[in-house]
Formats: sequence, structure tokens, C-alpha cells
Amino acid sequence: MTDRIYMSSPDVGQAEEDAVLAALRGGWIAPLGPDVDAFEREVAERVGVEHGVALSSGTAALHVALVAWGVGPGDVVPTSTMTFAATANAIAYTGAEPYFVDCDPATGNIDPALLAEVLDELRAEGASVPAIVPVDLLGKAIDYTSVLALAEEHGVRVLADAAESLGATHAGRAAGSFGDASVVSFNGNKIMTTSGGGMLLTDDGDLAARTRYLSTQARQPVAHYEHTEIGYNYRLSNLLAALGRAQLGRLDEMIGRRRAVRDRYRTFFSDVDGVELFGGADDDGDNCWLTSIVVDETVTGWSTADLSAALAADNIESRPLWKPMHLQPVFSSARRATNGASERIFRHGLTLPSGSALREDQVERVLSALTSVVAPGNAVA
Repeated sequence: MTDRIYMSSPDVGQAEEDAVLAALRGGWIAPLGPDVDAFEREVAERVGVEHGVALSSGTAALHVALVAWGVGPGDVVPTSTMTFAATANAIAYTGAEPYFVDCDPATGNIDPALLAEVLDELRAEGASVPAIVPVDLLGKAIDYTSVLALAEEHGVRVLADAAESLGATHAGRAAGSFGDASVVSFNGNKIMTTSGGGMLLTDDGDLAARTRYLSTQARQPVAHYEHTEIGYNYRLSNLLAALGRAQLGRLDEMIGRRRAVRDRYRTFFSDVDGVELFGGADDDGDNCWLTSIVVDETVTGWSTADLSAALAADNIESRPLWKPMHLQPVFSSARRATNGASERIFRHGLTLPSGSALREDQVERVLSALTSVVAPGNAVA
């Protein structure tokens, strides 16, 4: 069988190997160390904020930020329904109630008009809404201009889930710098990776200090182990931070490669009626983390399931877009404001191999598999 082509495999090489080996030989094997300190500074500088706190995952960063703000039982936290479960789970960990808000059909990002209705509704009922957690989907930043204005009007904090959007921008400003705090992920399939890991990014020095404290088991600064409140084991290891520093140095190169892969798909589908490249008409500000399409099978005569089957037959990974959180059984009782957009995207969307590690021959193999389904007269390879 031919080698498997993944949607977004890690893109690592000699630079990463050298960095991890140097950290190993330096003796900093345990969590924390000089590479963690440097990684925090470098990522914070990249996005333009004062503080970075390196953590074991993006999920951990979401959770501990909410805890640091005192979010808990009795609170309601509006969030995007079009997201991975980690966003909603982090809210649920605190005991607060996630309230799912549907999306703009072009980008999959939270619909500011629907969010405004939800915030008005919650204010009218006297609900406690300490924060909102909007999500940058597949590497495209949300409409922060509108969302931040709503947050200011309603007096709520914004915790931006920028797990997928490092390297993206909105209105010329870097994703990861918006709101009261932002969270990025360095999971193995992200735009850059530390194998597993994430970071809280903020201009709030008190929040950064509180996050560091809570994420190191809330240990008091005394010689013995003293704890006055519950903490978490959430800090990033020095070895993984070394890997991340090497990846950060290659971030623009890796974004460029993903953009080139997206351009190949854009050309391929440009003359295919009934297929739209997901994310909007252009890639302005997008980091092109994953490339997805949305198919109108009443026009094409074939579906995303047909495409997925053809790719699978050649050992090529593809996947539907996120199943909306309001459709997940675990959140079936949660409140939601929907417009049908996220359900359509889920049912008719497909994510294609998009990684910066894709070789040219692999891209050609993907396009060949797609051509077996797409009408030969319509596709432009």
C-alpha cells in the first residue's frame, strides 16, 4: 500500500532535532527551564503582547484562564458552536454553562449579530456572564472589531481561542493579541508544534502571574510543599519548548507552504460549479492552517462522502469539518442560538490534506484522487 498522506502532519527537521538535542545536553529535562522562558518571550513578542505562559495544552490554557478569572458554577459563557470539543470542555471544567452561538456561513466564525442577541438575552434575564470565548476557525481570525465592541458594551471579558490561528491577523493585528487574553495551541497537527502544548497570551501581568501559580499546583513560595488552594499540573516541559522555539523560527515559511497548497486546491476547483473553498473569498490575514471545501451535491452530482471515499482508497486522510457543539450528545441540554450555518458546513464540508510537510508528489496524488470523482471536464489540475 502507498504511504499514508495525512491532513496536517508535523513539519520537523534538522533545526528541531538540533534544538531538542541542545536542551537535552544542557541538562534541562524536567519541566520549565531556559527554553521555556525564552519561548514565552519569543511567542509573546511575535504576537505583540507583554506576557506568554507556556502550558501543557491549549485546553489547559483555556481552563486555567477561566479559573484565574473566578469563572464557575452559576456563570454562563457564550462560545462558538463551530469548534473542537476542547473549547466547550474547558468551560465545563469550571462548572460554568457554555452557551453555543452559531457562525457566519462563509468563515465558520462566530456570528456577531447572533452573539449580540445572546448577550442581550442573558443581560435581560440577569445572568452572570463573566466572559465569552470566541474561536478562530481553521486559522482565520474572527471579526474581533465587532466582538470586542460587544464585549465592552456588556462589560464581559474576552478569552480568544486562537488555538488554530497563530500567524493569522485581523485588521493588521496578530491573532493571539486580542481580548483580555488569548490562547494558542502547539498540538502535533497545528501550524507549528511542540508535540503537545499551548500558551496563554495577555497584556495582563496579574493574569499571567496567577496562571503560572495555578498551573504549577498552586504551590506557595516556601521551602516545603504548601498549598492553600487547588492547582493544576499544566506547565510545558523545557524539551518541548526547545522544539517550539525551532518551529517558531520557521513559522512564516510553514505558513507560506500551506498557502501554496491552498492555492493548488483553489485552482483545481475554480471551474467546478457547486464547490466553494471554505473560509471566504480570499485568504487575507488567514494562516491557511487547514483547507476545506463545501459541496452542493445538488449541483455537482457527487458529495463530500464520494470525495472522502476516493481519497481513502488511495490512503489519503480527509475529515468533515467540526461537528457543532450544539449537536454533540454531551452538550445536548446546553442552550444555543443557531442559524443553520454550522450544521450545513458540517454536513457538506470536507477538510483536505493541508500540511506544510506535504511534498509536491503528494499534492499531485491528492489531486489525482479528487479527479476520479470530479467531472473531468470541470476540473483544472
